[in-house]
Amino acid sequence: MQRQLEIDSYFRFDCTIDFKDAGGFLKLVYATMGGRLLENMVGNRNMENLLVWGFYFLSLYAFIPGLISRLFGFRVFKRGLADKEIALTFDDGPDPVYTPMLLDLLARHRAKATFFVVGSHAEQHPELLRRMRDEGHTVGIHNYVHKSNWIMRPKTVKRQIALTSAVIEQAIGETPVYYRPPWGIVNLFDFSKKGQYKIVLWSGIFGDWKAHETSDRLKRRLLKKLRPGEVMLLHDCGRTLGADEDAPAQMLEALEVYLEEGGRKGFRFVGVPTLMELTEKNKAKRPTAFNRLLAGAWLQYEKLFHLVFRLKPVASEKGGRPVFHYRKVAYNGPPIELSEGERIVKGDPLAEIHLDNEMLRQAAVRSSSPLAVIIRLLREMESALPALSAAVLNDPAMDKVKALYGVTMIHNGTDKLGFQVFDLPENLFAKASRIYLKILFRILSAKPRAKSRKPRGAQPRGEAKPMYPRMLFLSRRDMESYTSTSAPAPRQPVAAKPEAALAALASEPAAAPGMLS
Repeated sequence: MQRQLEIDSYFRFDCTIDFKDAGGFLKLVYATMGGRLLENMVGNRNMENLLVWGFYFLSLYAFIPGLISRLFGFRVFKRGLADKEIALTFDDGPDPVYTPMLLDLLARHRAKATFFVVGSHAEQHPELLRRMRDEGHTVGIHNYVHKSNWIMRPKTVKRQIALTSAVIEQAIGETPVYYRPPWGIVNLFDFSKKGQYKIVLWSGIFGDWKAHETSDRLKRRLLKKLRPGEVMLLHDCGRTLGADEDAPAQMLEALEVYLEEGGRKGFRFVGVPTLMELTEKNKAKRPTAFNRLLAGAWLQYEKLFHLVFRLKPVASEKGGRPVFHYRKVAYNGPPIELSEGERIVKGDPLAEIHLDNEMLRQAAVRSSSPLAVIIRLLREMESALPALSAAVLNDPAMDKVKALYGVTMIHNGTDKLGFQVFDLPENLFAKASRIYLKILFRILSAKPRAKSRKPRGAQPRGEAKPMYPRMLFLSRRDMESYTSTSAPAPRQPVAAKPEAALAALASEPAAAPGMLS
């Protein structure tokens, strides 16, 4: 059937409609553009082009910037590099009911936080912003109203930020420099504000804006993120679109558990500025990408070695990271006479110990000098030796071992822990050990080379002298004393004389049996 359709004087065209049955019909969808009525019909080339170009624009303006900022952290801060610090951040407030309760909770746990406030909320409660400032917290921008930057023009987004900045500055007398867009959605023009504002996203988000029957699920999700460097996103106000007004009550219950557990484990809760500063310092000490790749490969080899030779891990506390690994070996060196009269000869059973190389790598990255690395390792060893001694003594497979044994490059100070130190006999094993351990130590402790201002030939402060592998032994009697109230006679507290603590570095597993890694 041929019909002619006419839509005012602007559009005139023919359209063939084939009705398959008496009930067939044609549905026309109309949209208003610029006050004109346009017909959206399949096959209209101009409309297709408009849709395609609209998709390209939205992708460039919103979707692609949001994707790369989330996935790669491009021009945003979303996770820190720290030892024991975690950043707490709170969005959508201030709320007259829940924000004061939150501030009380943070004060009880001596925790600092960053509040990204909605300008219209902050305008109604400037006294809460002043309390945030007075108690050492940071105040940032979260737009004047809680609307996504994707659906606002650049000029509108700029005005939202400027209005909120003015509200904050009037309340606390400080110009805010941290900005978090609602829902973390950035557009192309948000990146242009990089010099003026520091955009902060997050590494942990928990859906705490919705209320549930209990706070147990939220507690479990929070505790999974009890890790250094995390940027935690929570909400102290439930008066925004999609949120439940009473949801912050459950957030506060879960947060209290999180703060208590974090404090017990030695974590420090800081504002975003502190975590960003620590991150920059730690990045400056970080090894190059090649060295990180090489160290990662070596650590994978260590895991394989532990698996193949069935080494058993030991941590200083239950559930903590391993400090030592041990296995049973037959001694294959020259006769050794220990101070208490115990004699170690070829074939005697020993518990060969290895330091965990991931712990060694972390100690090297976070320490300012080789001496600092050694002191850190010595303290780790001191804290884990009671657990190691108990594990070996209570292990049925180790009931005949005469001593703990290992080979190490850094041995000064180990006598303070009860170890007895002996030279390696100069043979092929000693030469191979020396080469292996030097390579290992360089790989795991590699850092960027800083430009030295010291005269040529001057010895840098804290620089370790040339190191040679030596054998360490801890007798069974001294192991028993570690598990009792008395300590081994040679051992002294590390903290008492840190300058003497040139650590016991038990290096990575070697291919040759009997070598401590």
